[in-house]
This record gives sequence, structure tokens and C-alpha cells, in this order.
Amino acid sequence: MASPSQAAPAFVRLAAHPLRWRLLTALADGDLRVRELTDIAAAPQNLVSYHLRLLRDGGLVTAARSSHDGRDSYYRLDLDRCAHALAGAGAALHPALRCAPAPPRFPDGPHHQAPPAVLFVCTGNSARSPIAEALLSHHTGGHVAAASAGTRPRPEMHPGAVQVLRERYGIDISAQRPRRLDALRRRFDRVITLCDRAREACPDFGDHARHAHWSTPDPAAAAPDGLAAFRRAAADLDARVHHLLPLLAQTPPPTRMTEEHP
Repeated sequence: MASPSQAAPAFVRLAAHPLRWRLLTALADGDLRVRELTDIAAAPQNLVSYHLRLLRDGGLVTAARSSHDGRDSYYRLDLDRCAHALAGAGAALHPALRCAPAPPRFPDGPHHQAPPAVLFVCTGNSARSPIAEALLSHHTGGHVAAASAGTRPRPEMHPGAVQVLRERYGIDISAQRPRRLDALRRRFDRVITLCDRAREACPDFGDHARHAHWSTPDPAAAAPDGLAAFRRAAADLDARVHHLLPLLAQTPPPTRMTEEHP
């Protein structure tokens, strides 16, 4: 147990500040730029930047240049690091508080109730978004309707994406073809953009759809890395998908009719 004179764990000290907590909760939904965080926090940009720096120094937040506009950066919350830090903070108070999170459970609802529908979007729909789609379908066993599309789809799936999914996860997408975003004819509960350029081009899917952005580097653009870049992208997306599962399992979607895309 913690002694009365022991300092509060670093996670507690970082997260306890009201503005930093607001930034953390905003980034928990997806990656955001400084100006978006400034609007959400209703605080001056220099103050938001200062607290973002503290969160980065503490290892809770990372930043990467936008592949669409190199003058901009996307900030990302490291949920795995937060989970470990939060568990450590609980254990510092009492060993019994070091608890492992329970795996998400998707309720088996009535047959007429549509499962939650998630759309992943990137530019070419040949690597990042089909990888995310395949992993979400794989981990939910049909309890989530996963789809993917591109703003400017490529003629075919990238062989690196096909190979990594087959070798690492036992998933075969070799028969799948890239889809056009404007050809989709259904409602989605969540729309997740994976490419900074696609985020700017993604249409509005209505108030019913919750939007998020996962700023994911294009593995096909990392020519010298070859298959290693696809392995990194798949591992990153797999971690993101695992963090998404509890959100999808929280509340069953309302009964609704859906129209499948071609």
C-alpha cells in the first residue's frame, strides 16, 4: 500500500489537471490537430500547446506530421501507455486495484436488430482501410458490420497487405477489390478515416455517424521498408481496433434497416 508521504503517480499528476484531462478525453476519440483541440478545449493555442508538450513528455501523447499538409501535425493518445499507467496508479494505492480489463462482449440481440456498422476510409482502399476492415471483422466474429472504401481507389489490393494479413492473422483478402467511397449505399454508426488526405475528402455521413481519425502512415509509400512497413501498419491498426471494441460493445445500436453497398 502507498505510504502517506508517497508522491502521487505521474499519470495522476498529469491527468488531474482539468485542461489536460479535456485534451486526453478528446484524443481518446481519435487523432486531432492543435487547432481542433483548441476549439474543443476553448483555450488559447499557446496554452493548449504547452499542456500537449507536458503530455508528450509524460509519454501519454505522440505527434506526427500530416501526410496531407506537412505544416500540420496530428496528436494521438497512446491508449496502451495510459492503460499501463492507470493500472500502475491503482496498484500504487493498493495491490488489489491492479485489475486487467475484461474482454468486450457483444450481446446476441434479436435477428432484426442490425449490428453496429463501421466504415474505414483511406485514399486507395488497397492497404490501410482493408486491413482495418479485415481485422475488425476477424476480432468481432460477425457482431460488427465492417466495411472499407477509398476516395480514389486503386485497381487492386496491395500484395503487401494481402501477405501480412494472411501470414500474421490467417485472413485472406486476395479476392477483395477496392471500393469507391461514393458507391456506398448504407448507414454507418462510425466512420474512421485512416489517411490524412482522405479525411479532408471524406463526405458527411450525417448526424447519426460518429466520425474519428486514425492518422496512419501509408505502408505502400515506405518503399525501402517493403513488407516491414505493412507489418507495422497492421500491428498499429490491430491495436487501434482492439481499443475500439469496447466502444462498439457498450450500447447495442437501434433497430434500423440497412442497404448493402454494391
